[in-house]
Amino acid sequence: MSRPRQDYRQHPRMALAGIAIDQLSEQQLITQLQARLAAGIHGICFSPYLEGQGPGTVITADQISSRLSIIADHVQWIRTFSCTEGNQLIPGLARQQGMKTLVGAWLDGDLDNNELEIANAIAVGLAGDADIIAIGNEVLLRDELSETQLIDYMERVKAAVPGVPVGYVDAYYKFVDYPNVTAACDVVLANCYPFWEACAAEYSLLYMKDMYRRAMKVAAGKKVIITETGWPNIGTAFGGSIPSTSNALRYFLNTYQWAEEDDIDIFYFAAFDEAWKVADEGDVGAYWGLWDKDGIPKYSVA
Repeated sequence: MSRPRQDYRQHPRMALAGIAIDQLSEQQLITQLQARLAAGIHGICFSPYLEGQGPGTVITADQISSRLSIIADHVQWIRTFSCTEGNQLIPGLARQQGMKTLVGAWLDGDLDNNELEIANAIAVGLAGDADIIAIGNEVLLRDELSETQLIDYMERVKAAVPGVPVGYVDAYYKFVDYPNVTAACDVVLANCYPFWEACAAEYSLLYMKDMYRRAMKVAAGKKVIITETGWPNIGTAFGGSIPSTSNALRYFLNTYQWAEEDDIDIFYFAAFDEAWKVADEGDVGAYWGLWDKDGIPKYSVA
């Protein structure tokens, strides 16, 4: 088991409070990012794929453990996306390395595979390896299941693993659009991406705060966790959102300055660059990681 990670909220010397991030040079930004990761962030979105792999690849325990070891000293939680094709092994292996888990069951229009995802998520929960279970990721956004189908899956898991909070992950505004889904959640799991709403980097933190507050407003007192947010460092601009190293660094640091000040739990997207995402997201899809595709830190002082 790795050494316990530090909690940035318990180590004020690592705090970002009072730092004028917009006035720092790129090298200073990198130094601040390294300090933040050394202190430890709350959580990160984790996929164990190597170059040439992606959904459909069956992954092994050895590969998962190797990829987890790269990030283990820098995060307290990981978020997973699936409970099939070997992904169901991730939570137990993460726990062995001292991390908590937000375990995802991937749902889509393949009802047979959904049953396997649900069964494996329940098994992970019953094994004591899930701290939160997320049933579905943006399935309403993709219009692949109905509200009734989604709630039925959630209720089945809640009944099977009563000691584990169960929620659903989607874009923040979907919890406004689907109040019955919001009501079914034990915890509201909101994705907040100023980048994908064409927001210029200089306004991105204000925009994310507004996204979060909209989810909070409909959560009726339930905990709201930001389950995805991030900024790519390479790729084609999306409206006013421009990928660059400086923008990615500033977005990360602004995010965690806010998280520290307002005690927000955030899962940053993502641990590693993943080339398979280019098919769905264009060239920008491959460059969201804090580590590159080979597990090397992307941001280092020259």
